[in-house]
Amino acid sequence: MSRQPESQGVVLTGYHSNAELLAQPGLSIACPPSQEHDPQATSRRTGHYSVQQNHSTLPGDNPSAESQRPRPSVCSNPGSSPRHSPKTRLRPGLPCQRCNSQDSLDELEMDDYWKEVENISRSAEKGGGEGGNDEEEQPKPPYEGEQEEAWLTEAGLARLFDGSLAAEQEQEEDSAAFLSTLTRAQAAAVERRLTSLQQTLRRRNRQHLPDVRDIFRLPEKQDKEPCEVQEGSESAPSDASSAEPETVMNVEVAFSEQALTYRDNKPLLAVQTSPNSPDDKLPNFKLLKDKTGQTRVEHLSPPDMKKVRRLALVEMTALFDTAGIDLKAHKAVKVKTNESGLFGVPLTTLLDQDQRRAAGTKVPFVLQRLISHIEEEGLDTEGLLRIPGAATRVKSLCQELESCFYEGTFPWQQLKQHDAASLLKLFIRELPHPLLTVEYLNAFIAVNKLPTKKQQLQALNLLVLLLPEANRDSLKALVEFFQRVIEHQAKNKMTLNNVSVVMAPNIFMFKGCRSKVTEQQEFSMATGTANIVRLLIRYQNLLWPIPKFILTQVRQQNMESQRKQNKERAMRKLLKKITTDKPPDRVAPEQESSQGFIRVQAPQFSKVSMAVQLTEDLQAADVLTRFLSQDSSVAVKPEDLCLYEIGGNIKERRLDGETFMKDLFQLNPTAEWVIKSAQ
Repeated sequence: MSRQPESQGVVLTGYHSNAELLAQPGLSIACPPSQEHDPQATSRRTGHYSVQQNHSTLPGDNPSAESQRPRPSVCSNPGSSPRHSPKTRLRPGLPCQRCNSQDSLDELEMDDYWKEVENISRSAEKGGGEGGNDEEEQPKPPYEGEQEEAWLTEAGLARLFDGSLAAEQEQEEDSAAFLSTLTRAQAAAVERRLTSLQQTLRRRNRQHLPDVRDIFRLPEKQDKEPCEVQEGSESAPSDASSAEPETVMNVEVAFSEQALTYRDNKPLLAVQTSPNSPDDKLPNFKLLKDKTGQTRVEHLSPPDMKKVRRLALVEMTALFDTAGIDLKAHKAVKVKTNESGLFGVPLTTLLDQDQRRAAGTKVPFVLQRLISHIEEEGLDTEGLLRIPGAATRVKSLCQELESCFYEGTFPWQQLKQHDAASLLKLFIRELPHPLLTVEYLNAFIAVNKLPTKKQQLQALNLLVLLLPEANRDSLKALVEFFQRVIEHQAKNKMTLNNVSVVMAPNIFMFKGCRSKVTEQQEFSMATGTANIVRLLIRYQNLLWPIPKFILTQVRQQNMESQRKQNKERAMRKLLKKITTDKPPDRVAPEQESSQGFIRVQAPQFSKVSMAVQLTEDLQAADVLTRFLSQDSSVAVKPEDLCLYEIGGNIKERRLDGETFMKDLFQLNPTAEWVIKSAQ
């Protein structure tokens, strides 16, 4: 495993940029069309800027004719930065390459990033936030082996290193079922961390631990391959996966296995990147069609979602391992938080108080209301999200919103668009724990280091699944809102890149865990975090579904862990059938299925069941349509009615309308099919 420099272990926090030096008289940011490359030149902003003397451009002068648009001043108060000192020297940068693509992050757009950082600093100086989180606790350096222990515990494998848990039979069987479904890359990720931890514990003279080879000697089939699984699942990658177009997202084969194939076949790949055509255009990725239906996080029952998170953690780690990226997760520290109000309150606390008013709330009311206000008042406001409201006025509005929001007396009709956008950004920044969580923030930033766009999106997909529910739902609401802002770019002048660079500091800067960052780290993280936000917005439709290979592993775990229960249940059914003298008055479900029919239950409605013939083109939406046509007493809207797959190798799963029932029945023949209102 390759070790990464210490710079990867930092967190983007409230800091001051050196960019205000450029505002001094006689200096300007320039991007000459041609410039000799100086091999000794060091880039101030990740190689996109060069600083040169310009005697004709002084503050107050007219812009040069070469300027295509006004360039915002980063700081109106030179010398305010703690890093600003007479010893600071301006260094020439590498020649920048301009790109006409709206999907590239160029140096002019990054000016908005530094301007946003300066606006955040001014807001903090004026007390714009009401969170009261000025006091912070510095994270303690982890003790040896702590990271591995935390990782294995989160993956539900604590019993592998904690002997006191081995006696719990249920957990031991669950761990065995979990390990038996891992692919070779996933198993290698577990082995790597377990081996490291075992070496650490032995140095501490702790209790004797089993050898890794004994732990992974589970079923006989794993003597050959630790990831040999059923047909149609995430088994070892086939040659076809490497031949797929780079814009096709294969969710049937584990991402880490695809990455191994890419790494092994990289010298043979025909796709090459030319220096004159950098990878700055975002292609239109598409998911392979799954006839058994797409599954989102809200479609699965909590027990199955728990398995999904465990698998996503192992798979995400395995994916980074293939690229030699060693993730160092930060440990969440305790910070003082408000237990009531709106700003500086944990998302879970906000949702608890909102759910008491409206059950089932998934996104805090205040976040919903700010978004809806901006949309109702129009998304055509020029510079929306980029132009800040006056700091003093925003502070006053923040206090008024705190006191009047739940009473319904806040004067929304008087709230200006730019002020509403500033309140929205303030709400995100004032969260006591970052929206992307302290634990996974470094992983989000490290996504940029993965070698291909496809792998970056795959990692983001897994990270989204790992987020706590409150964070995931709030992030989803935000990126959907950002997309609606971008759709009005013709009038508001906010492109995908504009929104990304403005929102990146607000999402990645937080109060609860500050670290010192170097100037070089500051600049590289600027473009890196902006790119992550850009990917989250651009590919949001790809990031929330659960990959099929993970769902297949969940099904396998359920089959393994419930094998005994299924045998006992089958025995009870057999005994009941033998002791029942009365012949069945209808065809048994098993007999119906063998004849090409399934029985759909609807216990909530007057028509409690109906037989449905399975055909090649029968979809879940067709079943619902047929049910509604036969039961006119149903008072539920068609869009609120769902078909569920319950039992068999899944706990409970809501089907999307495009699920082909015959294909799903073949995958889970013992399931029950139930129509009920969407939960």
